[in-house]
Amino acid sequence: MKFIATGRHRSEYPDPITFTTGTPLTIGDIYEGDEGWDDWYFCTIANHSGGWVPDQLIERSDKPGHGIAKDDYTAKELDVNEGDELLAIKFLNGWVWCQRLSDQDIGWVPKSILQNIK
Repeated sequence: MKFIATGRHRSEYPDPITFTTGTPLTIGDIYEGDEGWDDWYFCTIANHSGGWVPDQLIERSDKPGHGIAKDDYTAKELDVNEGDELLAIKFLNGWVWCQRLSDQDIGWVPKSILQNIK
């Protein structure tokens, strides 16, 4: 699916959390906001200050506040400008994993600023 950005987005996280399947996670607060970004948890891993992880990628352990990564993941957000054309790869909890067509860069973009194009 192709989209065009109807607004600008800039990441607030220059060092996104990145991990592989099986990585131990310390699970913190759930994201609370009115953007429609449900089921995101702030998680930390060894040697990283943390980032937002979708609930679908967290396998909970018996120990409260801990889990294991179900899949490889990066929280890298894609900086986009209005008018950028993007290819949607995955939709998840109000965000879309996209590839910008002009330079092939990839990352998460808020679904709210994307408009479907043919």
